[in-house]
Amino acid sequence: MLRVRSTFFFLVAAASLARALVPDWAAPLSTRGRYVVDANGNRFKLKSGNWHGASGTWEGSGDPNDDGKNHAGENGHFMSLGLQYVSIDKLIDSFEEIGVNSIRLPFASEITTDTQIIKDEWVAANPQLRGKTPLQVYDEVYRWCCSNDGNERWNASQDEEAWVQAWLFMVNRYKDNKRVAAADLYNEVRRSILDDPNWGLWDNHDWFRAADNAANRILQANRDIMIIVEGINWYGIPVDGFDHGRPGLSPVRGLSHTLLSSDKLVYSAHFYSYTGPHHSGATGLGETTDARYRDLSLDDLIATYRDEATYVALDSDAHYVHPVWISEFGIGRIGTGGDDADSNWFRNTVNHFRDIDVDFAYWPLVGYLENGNGNGWALQNWNKAGERDGLTDGNDWRKDLWMSLVNNTNEKTGPIDKVSVWRMLSLDHADDVKSYGLLGNDWDNGARKATCPDGTRLIGVSRSSRGLCTDAGAPGPRTWSSTETVWDEKHVEDDWAGGFTKYTCPAGSYMIGWGVRGAKLSTVLCGLSNEPLGAGEKRTLWFDQGDNRGDNPLGGDFSSGENKGQCQPDEHIGGIAFSTSMFRQGNPAAILCRK
Repeated sequence: MLRVRSTFFFLVAAASLARALVPDWAAPLSTRGRYVVDANGNRFKLKSGNWHGASGTWEGSGDPNDDGKNHAGENGHFMSLGLQYVSIDKLIDSFEEIGVNSIRLPFASEITTDTQIIKDEWVAANPQLRGKTPLQVYDEVYRWCCSNDGNERWNASQDEEAWVQAWLFMVNRYKDNKRVAAADLYNEVRRSILDDPNWGLWDNHDWFRAADNAANRILQANRDIMIIVEGINWYGIPVDGFDHGRPGLSPVRGLSHTLLSSDKLVYSAHFYSYTGPHHSGATGLGETTDARYRDLSLDDLIATYRDEATYVALDSDAHYVHPVWISEFGIGRIGTGGDDADSNWFRNTVNHFRDIDVDFAYWPLVGYLENGNGNGWALQNWNKAGERDGLTDGNDWRKDLWMSLVNNTNEKTGPIDKVSVWRMLSLDHADDVKSYGLLGNDWDNGARKATCPDGTRLIGVSRSSRGLCTDAGAPGPRTWSSTETVWDEKHVEDDWAGGFTKYTCPAGSYMIGWGVRGAKLSTVLCGLSNEPLGAGEKRTLWFDQGDNRGDNPLGGDFSSGENKGQCQPDEHIGGIAFSTSMFRQGNPAAILCRK
């Protein structure tokens, strides 16, 4: 929502106030299926708010220190909004009062290198912050709330490596604070003047690729932190007759992220009444005749939310299933509250979020109102005298709706059962090695290589360059003690695919990866199992003429439009067969399913 010249990101903190709101929760957080859970496997529902300001509030022209040149006249001076007029303890108390248990706290990349000391008057209500840099103030905000007690793209104003390095700096800085729960990689990826972001083309505009790279490098620095990836917020030219829209998380169905830690990914999306599936939210220049979300019927609104985001959480047994966090939504309290389109959108949205039990974060938590004047979007508003005019102070029509959301009596609580993990691999463009134990192990030099996350095994492959990993059907995670790269038929005990070359894992091993050169299979990677693999039953499964995944296959379509073979959940892949004879290019044609 906010537009600044800075590149800004969000760390997500499960605040210390959550001790009262989520009793006895234990860090770090991770995921199980559609839910975020704590270290004991109990659900931790993200009931969050956005505390903006440290990302910058300047609108891009004039004096940044002039309040009038900042968004809605609210100047954060690259610090969390409110510190100028309200003590930090009052601010945190106000969050707890309205049921917030976690905070989405943005920061601008500039604060990681800015050594300029803030002015005393900018923290007049918090004299303990005097003499500090914006980064040191950010430290204090995190320490206080979370102790154990405007640009279009990630690489628009800096190169991608600088973006990743800024993240590594912040992740390492807060590594010892386990209540710094997640890294929200980038806010609202959208079209620049000349080009669109994409999901999977593997170029400089590919948000899928950039997020995958950053996420896995962050996890190598800190395995405890969750990664939050927002979908594509906007593509195309917002002019009637031109292709444009808001795909959100819709591409995830066909191409989802698989991280080194398979239980650390949360997807996110933003929804506001004035935007729409194909409406940029603009008025005047850039406005189209497309419907805004507020224009949709209730049924169409719910269907649109599902298509753009919530299916990721509401579906089951698919590679793309993860928690979904609606990390921005909101509405102003001024001039609304009646039977108008914006207010009805907010009512319908809150009721739907409550019905589907989705994680959420309101934008914004803190704002300024002076004698009732201001934009009124914040849940907790303050004036320059430090007096509050907030959600529960008597005249905010949003109160009952918000409190029904944070106090949802129908939400899932307590222990979350473990569910099968399904993760896809892709060798479309580059290596996809997702095992900590195999990072830096070039087991097939010059080939594109993929490996399943630790604790999972390969259960499906496509004729092209995709694979499916799972831990389904096993009594526990599959672990291996050593690996073997197979590039010949030395372990073939019988001709399980006559006339085809067969790369087969030795007895007691299962496939955890493979390599390709062009379209041709190059190697298979086998892991020597630490657990018994069964009675040795086996079967050949052909898929060179069409899909062969059994009835009602689990895992989702991991290679749309391509023939796929998939063993059953109580099996593992023991080998791949292929041919380079006439009219064949060495693509996988059959797999050996073993028990």
